[in-house]
Amino acid sequence: MPVPGPGYAITARVEAPASASAAGDITMAVGRVGGVVTAFDVVESHTRTLIVDISCNALNEAHASEITAALEALPGVRVRKVSDRTFLLHLGGKLSVESKVSLRNRDDLSRAYTPGVARVCQAIAANPADARRLTIKRNTVAVVTDGSAVLGLGNLGAAAAMPVMEGKAALFKRFAGVDAWPVCLDTQDTEEIIRTVQILAPAYGGINLEDIAAPRCFEIEARLRELLDIPVFHDDQHGTAVVVLGALRNALRVVGKKISDCKIVVCGVGAAGSAVIRLLRSSAPGDVLAVDIDGIVHPGRDGLDDNLRWIAEHTNEARVSGTLADALVDADVFIGVSAPNLFGAEELATMASDSIVFALANPDPEIDPAIATAHAAVVATGRSDYPNQINNVLAFPGVFRGLLDAQARDITDAMLLAAAAAIADVVAEPNPSFIVPSVFDAAVAPAVAEAVRSATGKQDVAPV
Repeated sequence: MPVPGPGYAITARVEAPASASAAGDITMAVGRVGGVVTAFDVVESHTRTLIVDISCNALNEAHASEITAALEALPGVRVRKVSDRTFLLHLGGKLSVESKVSLRNRDDLSRAYTPGVARVCQAIAANPADARRLTIKRNTVAVVTDGSAVLGLGNLGAAAAMPVMEGKAALFKRFAGVDAWPVCLDTQDTEEIIRTVQILAPAYGGINLEDIAAPRCFEIEARLRELLDIPVFHDDQHGTAVVVLGALRNALRVVGKKISDCKIVVCGVGAAGSAVIRLLRSSAPGDVLAVDIDGIVHPGRDGLDDNLRWIAEHTNEARVSGTLADALVDADVFIGVSAPNLFGAEELATMASDSIVFALANPDPEIDPAIATAHAAVVATGRSDYPNQINNVLAFPGVFRGLLDAQARDITDAMLLAAAAAIADVVAEPNPSFIVPSVFDAAVAPAVAEAVRSATGKQDVAPV
């Protein structure tokens, strides 16, 4: 069952009678309705009243309101104000720009700006490759979205996508020292997006596409890769695929199976599922069955778009049809990037012994993790409150660090496979509850960056 988490954290300023039991009464009221108290601070103390800030985690907004009501119901207690700590964190945005150079006097200004900067401009005009050496291009990534597939929330548009893109940029900086900036486009026209990114590209050393709906995202990525001389990485596709493959490598070590002997079911064939399947094929699995809302994908199925047609031709060797339940029979691995609560214990029991379940729909997985853990040998989710979180933060910061360090002009499957192996290798001794490292493991991003840089064949390029 879900537990209260920091994503729905509140701080309530409460005025209460100055009695010996006041603190206990307030914390017990929160606990009775399932809140988790994380801090209790006395703000003011008077002869008859006590003013406190009580911080607690909730399940959702409705639960936060229930906690507030429970406090209000206490005799003599008045809730003065409730602050949503997530919204407080976002006030004014999460990013700022800092200068790397000091402008202390006229000499500094003359070199950083006119007249000295003119010489640098002329040098780049004479040799455009120098932009990677003499400008922010060497360490800067554009995080590009059209807001059409924001998290699991759907088509919210460019402005509503900004908080996610800001967060992405903050993660780039925190985990890999990469300067990233949100580029939220107020268009969902494929040609406009492609052209806009193309004409913005000179300022950046890489493009991270984010939260662009399938199937449009496939064409946008493919076309930009052809047009640009910098790497184009769609995190919803390739970031997910890299971490899934790294986790699967260690999960198979735990259960003692070879991928070449495994039947793998991938549920969900949008951006993430399609990329997982394409990267999985590089590891030569026994067979892969792709399943979407219309069942198992096979060449004879009506209504296949270009993406599904490719998947139909490169998976499902026996050309079977049927439902997700049919696909799960004798499957060794389930990888879900689809929707919540699609199957239960009955279907799980039909899988092969020592099965592996990656139920990655977020926040509610394809199967209840408690049920999955009771039947499968290894279980992973996309959530932070269960073991084995499959989180793209394990991949994209290090991947771009390596690409930028190598001054790479594109990105290949060899680089993605190297990144997946690096993530897996950070876990020296995997076990059922530990197949991927923590996102805060300081070894991850440098290991991924070095693996990617080596895969480019430019090991001699010095990191930034």
